[in-house]
Amino acid sequence: MEIARAAAGLFVRQGLKATRAEDIAQAAGIAPRTFYRYFAAKEEAVAPLYEAGARRWVEAVRAAPPGASVPQALEDAVRSTLRPGAGVPTDSWAGVCALIRLTHSTPSLRRVWAEVCQTSERALGEVLAARARTGTTIATATGTAIGTAIDNDAERIVRAARADGTGGAGGAGSTGGADGVDSAVVDARLRFAAAVAVAAVRAAVEGWAAGDGTGEGLPGPAELAVANLATLRDFPWDALTEP
Repeated sequence: MEIARAAAGLFVRQGLKATRAEDIAQAAGIAPRTFYRYFAAKEEAVAPLYEAGARRWVEAVRAAPPGASVPQALEDAVRSTLRPGAGVPTDSWAGVCALIRLTHSTPSLRRVWAEVCQTSERALGEVLAARARTGTTIATATGTAIGTAIDNDAERIVRAARADGTGGAGGAGSTGGADGVDSAVVDARLRFAAAVAVAAVRAAVEGWAAGDGTGEGLPGPAELAVANLATLRDFPWDALTEP
């Protein structure tokens, strides 16, 4: 993480173009060859910082009480991870804002950010599948017939995975998904729900960063993300079953 912090500091202070991999290595106190052992390009050096924020949110969703609806779990996770002092020191918040803002104007950094967001979609999909398996249902969250259908499908998929040994806690063939749920058996509709949730949070964080996040009285990333996630309460799940 020290390399990532060194890279972020240099990118924010002097820009990506003016920063060389050798500069990052020097700032982190390592040899250039050590830098290239971990990263193929200088832009990749900040990926661990992007990943840390995404991982905190997904893990907070995983840790939500079993009885919490999915939208409630998503919103509570945002409130607990996207506020100054919640996983990120308050004095580092401006740096986080600047690092996200750089993705707006730097295509190579935007690709790194997009890859991290895509990875978090897969992780959140596995968490949603695990919650369905343990009885935290999407039907409870949505109150719709399609929510019940998604729950039934998730339960069917997990049962089938257990039967053939591709899933279940520690089962043979498991690829180490959330709570033993193999990522290959996560229902496509749960993946879609995860993609929508991640997009809601991503848009909020990027919108906050675009406004520099320093204005008095302006909503922060948590408030913006909660407002976006609120739309999931009435998400048109029925459209998922139309032929």
